Amino acid sequence: MTQDNLTLKQRDYAVFLPAISGFYATFIGRQRTEQYVDPARFPQGLTDMEQLNWLNSQQALFPYKWSLHSGGHANLDLTKFVSSEEMIRTREAGTVMIGDSGGFQIAKGLWEGDWKANSGCADAQGKREAVLKWLDGIADYGMGLDIPTWVVRDKNASAKCKITKHQEAVDATRFNNEYFIANRKGVKNGGARFLNVLQGATHKDAEEWYQTMKDYCDPARYPDKHFDGWGMGGQNMCDVHLILHRLITMKYDNLLQEGVHDWMHFLGTSKLEWAVLLTVIQRNVRRYINPKFTISFDCASPFLATANGQVYYENSFPLNGKWSYQMKSCVDDKKYATDTRKFSTALKQDFPKEFGTFEDSPVSDMLQMKDICIYRPGDLNKNGKEGRTSWDSFSYALLMGHNVWMHLTAVQEANRRFDAGEYPEMMRTSVTGERFEDIVESIFAAPTKEASMEIIEKYDRYWTEIIGGRGFTGKKQRNAMTTTSNTNVYELEVDLSKPKLSKAEAKAKKQAKTPKINTAIFEE
Repeated sequence: MTQDNLTLKQRDYAVFLPAISGFYATFIGRQRTEQYVDPARFPQGLTDMEQLNWLNSQQALFPYKWSLHSGGHANLDLTKFVSSEEMIRTREAGTVMIGDSGGFQIAKGLWEGDWKANSGCADAQGKREAVLKWLDGIADYGMGLDIPTWVVRDKNASAKCKITKHQEAVDATRFNNEYFIANRKGVKNGGARFLNVLQGATHKDAEEWYQTMKDYCDPARYPDKHFDGWGMGGQNMCDVHLILHRLITMKYDNLLQEGVHDWMHFLGTSKLEWAVLLTVIQRNVRRYINPKFTISFDCASPFLATANGQVYYENSFPLNGKWSYQMKSCVDDKKYATDTRKFSTALKQDFPKEFGTFEDSPVSDMLQMKDICIYRPGDLNKNGKEGRTSWDSFSYALLMGHNVWMHLTAVQEANRRFDAGEYPEMMRTSVTGERFEDIVESIFAAPTKEASMEIIEKYDRYWTEIIGGRGFTGKKQRNAMTTTSNTNVYELEVDLSKPKLSKAEAKAKKQAKTPKINTAIFEE
């Protein structure tokens, strides 16, 4: 087996983290202890499920040592053996796992209880304890248990978690942070490092949140217990103006110290151009502030696309255009159940308009058409029923593996092309054609905080042209506060409980015809 070692191709780029689907991890973990997938079902060339486990450097088709997993989708009880969690729990030494705390589940009303500070609610406290133990047990870096302020705009979720006011979300997050700091295992004792999550739907809210929470990263205030880096949520993860302002503020607050605050994670960032944008920022922080600094970002798009019947078929990098992952609804037809043509060849031959440029991954390269469209007319699934779909659950797992490789490769290829002189449209100003990387370097190279901030404000118009990491246009959200020192602001109501999709994700959702993952594939 020839590996495509994506770990070795990473270089000094900002790190994309596949947000591992519990559905996908189940195939890896359960195959270790049982015959979860009949070997006869494997496509030719696949001999072990570990070939689809990119965290296994020896056996994976495409080794890649970084990932994210959310406590919101995990079994938090580490005292019990759970085979479906083994991809995460017993990952190879040297791999890097970011653990998300599940604050999103609170804000969506999925983790019910009274989450207000000092509520004394047993359900909330039980979950708080379990999440911290889980993060300390499985993660290199764990997110603080933040409660996004957008919860107050969702009446149903707000009623379930008892957070009904903006300040209650802030106070509850502060309470959770203090609990984590007081009870974390500690890095010296083998525990996780922790990231201080920043929220806020406007510049004003984000500034107030930062000023409230920043001390949790201060070694002087919390010796040996302080948080070890930053998690960027809300407007902080999609607004370049705010990101640059925050980083400069952190520099002069001495909260980007080498060996102390070495990691910053951007939550749910799917837009391809941001792979390059974040690399530029990371390189400048390393050059001018902290040489060990790393930026990471995650999204679940490869898994969500598959759940909606989508397959990545090409990555697009037009010079001075929009860079993107290209995906379309994959074929789902029982007539292909005996088709032994190579999967990509069949797609190109039968659907030349849609898939004429299909790019093979190490996973799809071994697939025949019948490996995806497994059910013939009249075949019964394991529930004894004839379903509409020709796919079984393993069809989804195989295509998820393919989509993950395509996404990872797109991120790395974007950076390679950028370093070679190619660039997407938003990395140049529309008026003067100035380069994003030159502007950012001038901000970090400036001799004083005031000088850096002046340059940031000088390019106020340009920042509004940069589409946010999850497809936000960003203009009104950013202009809700022109500068963070302005107190007379128009606080735009931005419903982050229903984040906008990128164009690729929206298109995938619109085109999807295959039954979604939470229904048909579990009924096979």
